[in-house]
Amino acid sequence: MRPLEGIKILDLTRLLPGPYGTMLLGDLGAEVIKVEEPEQGDYARWYPPHINGIGSRHLLLNRNKKSITLNLKMAEGKAIFLKMVENGADVLIEQFRPGVMDRLGLGYKDLEKVNPRLIYCSLTGFGQDGPNKDVAGHDINYIGIGGILGVTGLKGGSPVIPGTQIADLIGGGLYAAIGILTALLARQKTGRGQFIDISMLDGVVSLIPDQAALFFAEGTSPRAGERRLTGGLPQYNVYQTKDGKYLAVGALEDKFWASLCRGIGKPEWAEKIPKEKDGRCEEIKEEMAQIFLSRTQKEWIDLLMREDTCLTAVNSLAEVFVDPQILHRKMVVETTHPKAGRIRQIGVPIKFSETPGEVRTPAPEFGEHTEEILRGLGYTEEGIGRLRKEGVIR
Repeated sequence: MRPLEGIKILDLTRLLPGPYGTMLLGDLGAEVIKVEEPEQGDYARWYPPHINGIGSRHLLLNRNKKSITLNLKMAEGKAIFLKMVENGADVLIEQFRPGVMDRLGLGYKDLEKVNPRLIYCSLTGFGQDGPNKDVAGHDINYIGIGGILGVTGLKGGSPVIPGTQIADLIGGGLYAAIGILTALLARQKTGRGQFIDISMLDGVVSLIPDQAALFFAEGTSPRAGERRLTGGLPQYNVYQTKDGKYLAVGALEDKFWASLCRGIGKPEWAEKIPKEKDGRCEEIKEEMAQIFLSRTQKEWIDLLMREDTCLTAVNSLAEVFVDPQILHRKMVVETTHPKAGRIRQIGVPIKFSETPGEVRTPAPEFGEHTEEILRGLGYTEEGIGRLRKEGVIR
């Protein structure tokens, strides 16, 4: 028994935010059906880099899913979709701009009449209302407006783009998954579905509690590289080593700082832990930088990582995917795709003792399950052939 076994999700999303959220739900057992327009479907299928001609992002983000091609702008395509909604769909998730689904006659108010138990999740950059609801944007725009970009970078320098898409993955995909799971629980109590409005900007703003707490208390905006968790402290910082690699130091608490000070030959620093706006911070950071340059990354890791210093490596991806802890936790798994062959994937991050998630099936071929799904709705081979000829399906 998988945690979400028996839950059917109609997924109209593409690229990164929505597919990441539905990947998580699919890993936990939900039946996720990608509804793709017949011309090109989810763009991630075709984006490089490729593995045997298949987009590698598609292979990772769309595992444990089925694919049906369907032209929702055509009357018969819309009729098929309505049948899918009526016949056991628990969840619909889409990430078009506000109003697109309403204009197709497939908005929440339309579909709740067909299926009152349907949970309908709309995922957008700015949400369904407000002055910016129709403005185009990407991850960099949402983290820019929402404050993350402004506090990310070195002191006195320009903002630095994070190495992963925070708004897309967390503010979008992860929060959508949380919203859907919560709505499923609510439905058990009420018997009804509901509409979920996920804004990636809202999600970004929710991810800055430490910076917001500083601002609400002091009335001034924290700047990049100056506060306790953004590079202002010597004990919470990144340092280069002799071999050109880097260490992450997070010795915030007194006991960790004291242990680190002993380990780097500066026990006298342990008597007074550096605080924000402490005049000693820059001086200690500069001296620590010189100390860490005296040994290689491995030498420092071997010396200090297991000594309660909160000192670890800054890994490249090549190092991430051979890290013993990551491998032990099964965060790298291998699957077989009929065309791409044997491929590596990121594993399932949520561990259950009784109902574990898993990578069950590879990412689907474009429209791979179209005929299977249509037959389940009662369409004959002749009818399916006609739909294909008319361009309703691919």
